[in-house]
Amino acid sequence: MYLATTGRRDAPPTPSGVRRRVPGTVLALGAVSLVTDVSSEMVTAVLPLYLVLGLGLSPLQFGLLDGLSTGATALVRLLGGATADRGGRHKQVAGLGYALSACSRLGLLLAGGATGWIATALAADRLGKGVRTAPRDALITLHSPPDDLGRAFGTHRAMDTTGALLGPLAAFALLSATAEAYEAVFAVSFCVGAFGVLLWLLLVPGRRSAPPRHEPLDTAGAPTAPAPPRARGGLLAAPRSPAYRRIVLCAALLGAATVGDSFLYLLLQRRLDLDATWFPFLPLGAAAVYLLLAVPAGRLADRTGRRRPLLYGHGALLLAYGLLLAPLPGGAVLVGVLGLLGVFYAATDGVLMALAGPFLAEGRQAGGLALVQTAQALARLGAAVAFGAVWTASGPETALVAALVALTAALCCAARLLPKAPQVPQTPTDPTALRED
Repeated sequence: MYLATTGRRDAPPTPSGVRRRVPGTVLALGAVSLVTDVSSEMVTAVLPLYLVLGLGLSPLQFGLLDGLSTGATALVRLLGGATADRGGRHKQVAGLGYALSACSRLGLLLAGGATGWIATALAADRLGKGVRTAPRDALITLHSPPDDLGRAFGTHRAMDTTGALLGPLAAFALLSATAEAYEAVFAVSFCVGAFGVLLWLLLVPGRRSAPPRHEPLDTAGAPTAPAPPRARGGLLAAPRSPAYRRIVLCAALLGAATVGDSFLYLLLQRRLDLDATWFPFLPLGAAAVYLLLAVPAGRLADRTGRRRPLLYGHGALLLAYGLLLAPLPGGAVLVGVLGLLGVFYAATDGVLMALAGPFLAEGRQAGGLALVQTAQALARLGAAVAFGAVWTASGPETALVAALVALTAALCCAARLLPKAPQVPQTPTDPTALRED
């Protein structure tokens, strides 16, 4: 099994007792994600309401659209990850994805209500997201110490979620100020997205020559073994590690039992009989909890091991399913489901990437992370279609019970299969640490 050494090489271990700082590159990536999410969420805030309540799509049709929007970029993720690894072009490939998403807002502005052009613009946005995600997460892995990956990903996800909170608020403020002129929302969204691309070009470091490796030392101060070799082979070189293969399998199993957020919001709207004007604000509750807990969850994962928070996070999602079935007051269900959904994302989103990162071969970080993301996205595609089909055939309660049973089984399997984080050798920073007791 090859362990990535680039994270330790780019950011040497911090001596014990010294307060660690989040690497500047991670903060720059978080700033770009914050701005980009403001742009994207301005457009997508009302999409489920528009499709189901506005256009009258059935739950099955909505499940197909929701799942396809998540899983359609699977091959693009893999291609983007492999291209970024080839020659270390993480910044260039991810920058292309950000630019494509920004241009999709301009496409919405110029579409003029034509359904075909709108669909093309939305597809461009999804392609951009698929291209940029793995190279961006690889940059976080490459610029963070292995034992601080959970904190680094948690910080990035917290900044990203801040944008997800601000986007819908900005969109509704614009609609109120312009008498529901959606063109104004598209125009401002494009400008904000273009600003995110500019931040990417100015703040995120490009390719640089690698500094000397830090090899593990014995008690005499001599290298004990050569550094792990760079990965060779094509796109599927990363799965040679048995532990990494188990992570990919667990990501797929858990994804196959994960009901899409939009379905949960529709179930809440149905259960509470919410007025349509309040529906777009439901995601803000979960995003607020995610924002508050992302960094603490990452720190906890670094201290206790990343598999436990990942399992506990899916356990929170399981409780959210149960709340939607429980005979409780509507207010308690609303607060509980949104809170548990926020806990789920805080404990799983960045933590899964932090768990997989140390098992990846050097030079295969983006491709390896892309494979994990692709397995999860394709599994969630199947879950969305299956949930919508059961809902259409037998009702929402039956579909929710089926999802609860499936997630329970997936959690049991993942608890047995998920590996523990590898022990990464540290370079002693105190000469006295080399002496024998």
